[in-house]
Amino acid sequence: MSAVENNLPLKMSRANLEHVPEFTLPDGFALRCHQPGDELHWLRIQAAADRYHNISPALFDRQFGSDRNLLSARQCYLLAPAGDAVGTGTAWWDDDFQGCRWGRVHWLALAPEFQGRGLAKPLMTWVCRRLRELGHDRAYLSTSTARRAAIGLYLRFGFEPLILSAEEAAVWRGLLPSVGRNV
Repeated sequence: MSAVENNLPLKMSRANLEHVPEFTLPDGFALRCHQPGDELHWLRIQAAADRYHNISPALFDRQFGSDRNLLSARQCYLLAPAGDAVGTGTAWWDDDFQGCRWGRVHWLALAPEFQGRGLAKPLMTWVCRRLRELGHDRAYLSTSTARRAAIGLYLRFGFEPLILSAEEAAVWRGLLPSVGRNV
């Protein structure tokens, strides 16, 4: 079985948050920060987009805690022209990633019917820009081998494979050509 079929976890990092690619939203779409009750939108979007995790209110609480003011500063929702939330991304952080404080691109997702339209690019622009505004000078993210389209997006945004073992190097060597990048 291949690494993609096994859906192996991977990490990627960006050494700085300067010169983040700028993508604007198509007409009719909008971005807004977390508001009370958006947990339900997050759960709906993630459950539709993510086949690999058990999406639940408990997962939301474990990932983001209960400080909704913090979420209003760090979590974004992509709104379709009708006003429905169809995407989400969070400019999170980790105080002890690789022994240091890092910004984190966290739980970026689009509802399946909105995937493949380039809408993740402006969402990613917002998350990276927000990380920098919040004082982060570098960022990382977690992904997996089955998420090839997402990996392609992250590469376009300057994130590079974070390789900490020979096994991870082998996985990346096999994966990168499938996302249009040679080793």
